[in-house]
Parts: sequence; C-alpha cells; structure tokens
Amino acid sequence: MAGISGLSSCAGTKYFQASLDGDFMIVPMDAFVNLKNGQSSYRSSVIAHHESLQYPIAVFRLSETAYQALWMRCTHQGTELQVFGDRLQCPAHGSEFTNTGMVQNGPADDPLRTFPVQIEANTLKIDLK
Repeated sequence: MAGISGLSSCAGTKYFQASLDGDFMIVPMDAFVNLKNGQSSYRSSVIAHHESLQYPIAVFRLSETAYQALWMRCTHQGTELQVFGDRLQCPAHGSEFTNTGMVQNGPADDPLRTFPVQIEANTLKIDLK
C-alpha cells in the first residue's frame, strides 16, 4: 500500500460485514485504509459484524504489524460497547476500556475478551475459538 501516510489517523471508524472461514473472521487489511480528498491514511480501528455473532468485534491497529481484536460486550452487564478513538465505552453505565481491552474506568472489573489475530495474504484472520 504505497503512498499511505502515517500509522494511524483520527478518521472515523469503519463498520462492515465480515466473512467467516471456519473458526476465523476475515478482515481485509484495506478495511483500515481511509481515502479522503485523494489522500490515504490508516484508520485506528474497524468494527466487524457477522450475523452469526451476538456482538461485533472491534479491531484496533496498534502498529503496522500489531492488531488487537476485542469482543464489544461490556463485562459489567453485557451491553454492546461503542468505540471512541482508542477506547471503548459502555453507554449503559460508563465503563471504559483501552484498545487492548483493559478496564480504564468501572463499574466493570474484568477486561474484555480478546481474540488472537494472524496476518495472512493481506488479510487479518481473527481466531474466534
């Protein structure tokens, strides 16, 4: 992806319908590319949905080769989380989590569920097992 500037940007989060391949959710690497006014930059996160999953998965781009996949279910009472920049927030009671899933503010006590991520052939494979 030549010509893409920077490692991340504050471009809006992209929501998309992901595909499944066995136990893996497939996220194309270009889902992180934001094209605006002829310029390319990287989104810091994308939100992947699939109809077979109860909650979406937030995928954060931590660096060119490091990604974090998080279950968007609050560990306090199960409300679907919202992404705000590099954190996730629960609209029900205000719990906040970092882009690695750690609790930043309660009432939640437990970190978010994470999923292993592999990079293969210009795609991210998120292991849902």
